[in-house]
Amino acid sequence: MSKDARFADGADRALKLRALDSDDLAVISSLAQDAVLTVSDMLWQRGGRRFAVLLNRFRWEDSDTAVHQERSFERVRSMLVLEDVQKVQSQGIDLGEKETVLSLLSIQFEPGEDGTGRVVLTFAGDGAVAVEVEALEAVLQDVTQPYSAPSGRVPSHGE
Repeated sequence: MSKDARFADGADRALKLRALDSDDLAVISSLAQDAVLTVSDMLWQRGGRRFAVLLNRFRWEDSDTAVHQERSFERVRSMLVLEDVQKVQSQGIDLGEKETVLSLLSIQFEPGEDGTGRVVLTFAGDGAVAVEVEALEAVLQDVTQPYSAPSGRVPSHGE
């Protein structure tokens, strides 16, 4: 008898997830929520039709374990890569200010015609990046070992 996967099942492993539809992307969004990055951590490779973001991701899949074991909360450097990119636009983000720190709130897919669409990365402070894709293909992959979260706390959004 098989059981559904739980966050705790991946607590000690590096993530590598692929999204090919909006349901898959919702999982990636939940794991990337509250990631921090600078403007310089975003790269659009026009020739390669790829948009990549280097994130300092809060390890939501490990947060319950950290609470129960009374150890520090962790972050990990992760790559979010979108393929088949046709266009990238930003709103509310000064792309010339490379050291501006951004906090990721969500990643959503807005479907278009014939499998095309837009992946929208929404940041705290009303900033957003819209990535037009020929077809949805996103990968979130941890690329470093986890490290103690500098704040020592779980991110919160207040009321």
